Amino acid sequence: MFVCFLENKWYSIVILCAEGIYSFVDSGCCMDDSPKKIKRGKRKLVRMAFSLITLAAFAYIVVTLISGQQIQLPRLSRLFSAGVPEVTANEYHFDVGRGRVFANLGSAVAAVGSLGIQVLDYGGAETLREPFRMSFPAIAANSGRAIAFDVDGTTVRVFDENRVITALETSNAIISASINRNGWFVVCSQDSGGFKGSAAVYNNNGNNVYRVDLASGYILSAALSPDNRSLAILSLTDRGSRIVFYSLDSEAAGNSFSLPGGLIIDMRYMSGGNVLAVTTDSLIVVNNSGEGRNLYEFSGRGLGGYSIDGGTYVLHLLDYGVGHSGQIVAISENGNLLGELSTNDEIVSISYSGGMLAILRSDGPEFFDAGFESIPHSAQPISASGAGRILALDSGAAIAYGDHSAVVFRVER
Repeated sequence: MFVCFLENKWYSIVILCAEGIYSFVDSGCCMDDSPKKIKRGKRKLVRMAFSLITLAAFAYIVVTLISGQQIQLPRLSRLFSAGVPEVTANEYHFDVGRGRVFANLGSAVAAVGSLGIQVLDYGGAETLREPFRMSFPAIAANSGRAIAFDVDGTTVRVFDENRVITALETSNAIISASINRNGWFVVCSQDSGGFKGSAAVYNNNGNNVYRVDLASGYILSAALSPDNRSLAILSLTDRGSRIVFYSLDSEAAGNSFSLPGGLIIDMRYMSGGNVLAVTTDSLIVVNNSGEGRNLYEFSGRGLGGYSIDGGTYVLHLLDYGVGHSGQIVAISENGNLLGELSTNDEIVSISYSGGMLAILRSDGPEFFDAGFESIPHSAQPISASGAGRILALDSGAAIAYGDHSAVVFRVER
């Protein structure tokens, strides 16, 4: 018997699993290896496991109802599907309007478009839909959470695969946004009153906890450290790109790093607390003292695209003046070359996730493992023609998508 006491009320749920458990142990199935007893023991083990799952489900329902919360059906269904291999769908159907962009939530796929948010699990079942309007949809994801925002608009939504966590409207037009692994997020927006932009920091409950208004340099993006204590702001000045560090315990700006005459196109925190700056000709590691060092230099080659997954940085580098000739390289946080792949044809998009590299060529996708060895993939009845981007998923699959289609390709391992 399972007994739960909450708010001075007794709730009893009788689970008839004790008899099955004891009879399984007493049956001597582990002592006698006769086929009949082994088969009977397996059946009892299955019943015992199902009873324990049922117990957990009833406990979840009781506690949830008593506490006045809403039952999350996806969570409840996962109790009964535990241990069952997750099946990836052959095709995903998203209807979020135009300007669609996608993000990997780790166990689901999020799509954001002009009509709002839609999330599908890897099996293709919808787990979240949130309708609202956006003109220029954008999305950033980290550790199972995502932030959707309207570039040059005012709408922001933070969500996971089951619910919208925070919904807010900014006072000024949004430039960019990011989210860290703890669900804290930063929204950069244009500003009035003579400032060159602002960065507002929100905690995982959606409360504004910090704000910076730039008096010089035009703000491009911002990133919050994994420990929620430091903010890095990327801005463009008349002398080049600049990263300025701020402590959330102080209003004053801290140290800064400048790249005279250079352009930093992306910036994010590394696992050790330093910042990785992606420039047009190198990867640079910047510490909070404002000191930078080259992690990997590729001057003389063009950056065709890049994908970052944890501590692995994958770059598509083009040889100038030689058609589509180039290389795809994988670099570790320590600057070690993990693998390289020569390319001679047009590459539309690359994406790296969970040790798998997905490449979208003009004639279709191709997949490689962490050592850049080719992996076969299943053929699809729907062509990937018209797709302009590819997104690798943690399930050993990838989505090739464009304005009107999203086709799933699965690798054969």
